[in-house]
Amino acid sequence: MRLIPLVLACLLPLAILPAHAGDASVESRLDARGIKYEIDGDGDYKVVVSYKAEDRTQLVFVSGASESIQGLVVREVFSPAGKVGADAIAGKALELLNESRTLKIGAWEIAGDVLYFVIKLPDSVDATQLEAAIDIAAETADNKEIELSGDKDAL
Repeated sequence: MRLIPLVLACLLPLAILPAHAGDASVESRLDARGIKYEIDGDGDYKVVVSYKAEDRTQLVFVSGASESIQGLVVREVFSPAGKVGADAIAGKALELLNESRTLKIGAWEIAGDVLYFVIKLPDSVDATQLEAAIDIAAETADNKEIELSGDKDAL
């Protein structure tokens, strides 16, 4: 009987923690550049980039988790540009692949029903470089959103 209170006492702190905690290294880099963000349900950093002259905004996410491959730690910066079904993206697949080939950084990817512009970079980038990746992802995705859906600013 004494075991139940002990188990509950050990598990209680876990119940208080948020479902997805952020990464302090990402937070410090975003904070260093004065970038406002919120952490979404997946633990990703959601940034809204404003284009005041065009009266538009663009969502950009910085992955809350990094991934490793052969000792290289990689983090993704990604921005939605369109809906696969609504924006007839399937018919533009070859065009998107060709465009990805010409880009210096980043590529087009589809996840679920969303077209994303994704930049995969070493997690060792500094705050200025991370901000540059956010800006590149936002501008590229917003330009594609305009191309695909006209004046609609849904993403």
